[in-house]
Amino acid sequence: MTPRESFIAALERRPPAGRVPHFELEFFLTMEAFGRVHPAHRHYAQWDQMSARERDLHRRDVADLHVAVARRYEQAGLLYHAPGGWAEEDLQLSLEQVRDLSGLEYLVMLPGDATYSLPSGNEVMAFVGRLADQPQDVKDEARRRVEQRLARSARLKQWGTVDGFCLCADYCFNDGPFLSPAMFDEFIAPYLKDLVAGYREQGYYVIKHTDGNIMPILDALLDANPHALHSLDPQGGVQLDQVKQLAGDRVCLIGNVNCGLLQTGTDDEVVADARRSLRQGMPGGGYVFSTSNCIYTGLTLERYELILDVWRTTGNY
Repeated sequence: MTPRESFIAALERRPPAGRVPHFELEFFLTMEAFGRVHPAHRHYAQWDQMSARERDLHRRDVADLHVAVARRYEQAGLLYHAPGGWAEEDLQLSLEQVRDLSGLEYLVMLPGDATYSLPSGNEVMAFVGRLADQPQDVKDEARRRVEQRLARSARLKQWGTVDGFCLCADYCFNDGPFLSPAMFDEFIAPYLKDLVAGYREQGYYVIKHTDGNIMPILDALLDANPHALHSLDPQGGVQLDQVKQLAGDRVCLIGNVNCGLLQTGTDDEVVADARRSLRQGMPGGGYVFSTSNCIYTGLTLERYELILDVWRTTGNY
C-alpha cells in the first residue's frame, strides 16, 4: 500500500497489513532538518508587491517543504499550513503543487475546526461570562462558525486536492476539560457533531485533536463520530490501552508517545515509551503511530529520529 492507503485503512479500521502508518500533526523542525522556515512561521508582508512569478515560487516552496517532510520521515499524511495572509486562491494553487509533487502518495489535510477551544488566560473570564450571560448568542455564533466551515469545505471539494480535516480546537487541561461535561454537551458537542457529519457527508476524513485529559468527555467525542482521535495525551493521564479497550472498535487512535519524555527523558525511556505505544495501539489495527502532540520547536530532531527507529523495527504487523 502507499502511505496514503495505509492511513486510510487505519482510519477506516480495516484489517491491518504491513507497517502501522505514521503521522505527525505538526513538524516544526524544518530549519534543523532542511534549513527552511516552517510555513506557519512565514509572514509575507510584501505579498501584494510580489510579481506573479515570485508568488508562484513561494507557493511552490511551501508545497515542496510539506512533501519533503512527509517523504523524509515516512509520514502517511500531511497537515498543510498556508502562510498567513494567503487568499483561498493561493491555497488552491499551492495544494495543486502538492499533488503535482506527490501524486496520491499522502493523505492531504487542512485545519478545519469551528468549535470553541480552550481560551487563553487573558480571554477566559470574558468567555465564561458570555456562557453565563449570553448563552444563546454563544450558541448562535457556534452554529454560524460550523456553517461557514462547511460552506468553505464544499468549495474546496471542487479542487480535488484535499482529503480531510484535522480539528485542532483543544478542550482539556491535564486534569480535565475546561468546561464541565454538562456544559461541553451544551456548548460544544452538538456543533462538533454537526461539523463532523457535514465533513463526512462531503466525503472528507476527519481527525479530532485535543490535548489533555479527555476521559470525562470521551463519550461525547465518540458520539461526534470522527474517523480518528488525536493525541491521547499521557501527560493528561490518557492511557492508550484503556481507550483502545473502550473505543477501539469505534474510532482510529493516533498518538500517545509521550512528548514530555522526548524532551526531558533518557534515550532508554523514550525507546520504551515508543514500544509501549506500539504494543498497546497496534492490535487489531485502527492505530496510527504518533507523538502525543507534535514535533514542536525546542524538541531535538535526534529524539524524533529515535522513535522512528523504534517504529521501523517494531511497528510491523
